[in-house]
Amino acid sequence: MNSILDFLGEISWWMWILIFLGLVLIYDIFINKKHTILHNFPIVGHFRYMLESIGPELRQYIVAGNREELPFNRIERGWVYASSKNQNNYEGFGTDQNIYEVNYIFINNAVIPYSMPEDHINRQDPYFLACAKVMGEFNKRRRPYRPASVINVSAMSFGSLSAKAIESLNLGCKKAYAFHNTGEGGLSPYHKKGADVVYQIGTGYFGVRNPDGSFSMEKLVKLVEENQHIRAIEVKLSQGAKPGKGGVLPASKITREISEIRHVPLGKDVLSPPSHSTFSNMQELVDFIEDIAEHTGLPVGVKAAIGKLDEWKELATIMAETNRGPDFLSIDGGEGGTGAAPPSFADHVALPWIYGFTDVYKVFQEKDLTNRIVFIGSAKLGFPAKAAMAFAMGADCVSVAREAMLSIGCIQAQACHTNRCPTGVATQNRWLQAGINVKNKSERVNYYFTNFRKELLEITHACGYEHPCQFTMDDVEINLGDRFIAKTLAETFMYNKTKVPFDSVATLAGCPNLGGSYRKGEETDVKEVETEETSVSEQ
Repeated sequence: MNSILDFLGEISWWMWILIFLGLVLIYDIFINKKHTILHNFPIVGHFRYMLESIGPELRQYIVAGNREELPFNRIERGWVYASSKNQNNYEGFGTDQNIYEVNYIFINNAVIPYSMPEDHINRQDPYFLACAKVMGEFNKRRRPYRPASVINVSAMSFGSLSAKAIESLNLGCKKAYAFHNTGEGGLSPYHKKGADVVYQIGTGYFGVRNPDGSFSMEKLVKLVEENQHIRAIEVKLSQGAKPGKGGVLPASKITREISEIRHVPLGKDVLSPPSHSTFSNMQELVDFIEDIAEHTGLPVGVKAAIGKLDEWKELATIMAETNRGPDFLSIDGGEGGTGAAPPSFADHVALPWIYGFTDVYKVFQEKDLTNRIVFIGSAKLGFPAKAAMAFAMGADCVSVAREAMLSIGCIQAQACHTNRCPTGVATQNRWLQAGINVKNKSERVNYYFTNFRKELLEITHACGYEHPCQFTMDDVEINLGDRFIAKTLAETFMYNKTKVPFDSVATLAGCPNLGGSYRKGEETDVKEVETEETSVSEQ
C-alpha cells in the first residue's frame, strides 16, 4: 500500500491533468453512446455543450443589443429596476427605438396639457390613481370594490413563486394601495400581509376543494369570512401561456405547507385539469358566478386568454338578457406567462393581448355592456405608454406579473420551470430564497407602482385629460407599415371605446368602496432605496 501511495505521490500535477483527459478521451470514444459530437471530437466537444449551457447568459449580457431581447429587453428591464429603486429612470439623447417598425404606438399629445387646480388631490399625492369604475356596482353586490390603483399584481401562485417573493409582493401592494391576485394556488399566509386580495379559483379549486377535487362553496364562504381583505373572486378559465391545458404539481414539490394551503394530499401528484368540473357552458358559468356572489357578497369576475369568440358572444347575450354575469373581465394575452408551458402553447395558442382584447371588447360593446364591466388588461402592459394604449382601447386597470417579478429582483433567467431560479423568486429552494430581503423588495414593489402611476398620470395630463379612463381610440396611433398607413386605434380596430362615466379624481378618492385602505390626503412616502446595485443590474 505504501509503495502505491509513494508512486502516486511522485506523479506531478500536469501528469494528473493528462491522465484525466485520457480517461475522458476513452469515455467519449468507447463508452459514450448518446452524443455524436463527443464521439467524433473527444474532449473538445465538451466545450460546445459548456457554451450552449451558458448561451442565454452570453446573449443577455454580451451579444444582444439594448432592444433585442425577449420577452423584455434591456431598456425595459432597466426602467423597471430604476423605477423600483426610485432612481433616475430617464434616458438621454433621444430614443433608440425604431419608431417606424410595425405595431409601434404613438400617443397624440394635446397642444395645451391638462392643468391641475391648486387644490387637486394629485398635487398633494402625485401617485394616487384609482380605477374609474366600481366592481360589482351594476349587479349590486353586497361588498362592491373600487381598486385604489390602476396597476395591480396579476395571478401568480405560492408554489410557482417562493414564499419570500409572495410576501414581498403583498407588502409592496399594501404600501402602493394595489390589489394582489393569489393565482390558483390558494390563499397562503404570505398573501395576508395587508394588501387587498383578489382570490382566484382555477380548475383545480385549490384551497376551496373537497377531497375528491370538486369545488366547495362552504370552504370558499369560510375563507372569505375569515379574510376580509379578500375583495373580489376571479374564476380562471385559461391563461396566456397555456390556455386550455392543465398541469401537474409533482408530489416532490408538495410540501406540508403547500398541502395545507391547497387542500391536497402529501405524496401524490396533483392534477390541475384543463377545464372546470363545476360548469360546462356559458349559462352554467353565469349561474356559478351568481352563486359565488350571493354566498360571499363579493364582485366575481372571469380571467381568460382569447381565441374563438362564439362563447363570448353567448355570454354577452346571456348578460344582456338576464342582467346577470361577471362584474369584471381579466383579459390575458397569448404573450403572457410566468411559469412553465410547452413552446407550442406559449408561442402559438391564444391571441396576443391587443387582438384578443379588441375582439372581446367589441362583443360586449355591441350588447351595451361595457360600462357595467371592469376590464383588466394583462400581458406586458406594465409600462406607462403601453398602459395608456390599453386605457384608450377600453381597459380600466392593468395587472402585471413578470414586471412585478422584475421589481423584486428577477433577472429574466427564464428558469421558472426548473426550480433553480437564481434570484429566489420562482423557486422553492430555501437557499436561493434566502437572498430575498422582504423589507427591501416590498419597498421596490411600492416604488415601481407609484412611479408607474406618476408617469402614466403625466402622459394623461400631456394629452389634456385628468384620468386615463378619458383616453379615446383617437388618442393613440399604431404604425401599420409606414407613415401613410399609420392609423388611430379606432381606424385600425374599427370601434370606439365606450365613454367611461367620470366626474373627477377627487370623487374617486372619496368613494366609500375605495380599496387599499387609502385615506384622502395621505402622501405615499417615497425615498431612495438603500442599495449598492445599479438601476440596470439584475437585482
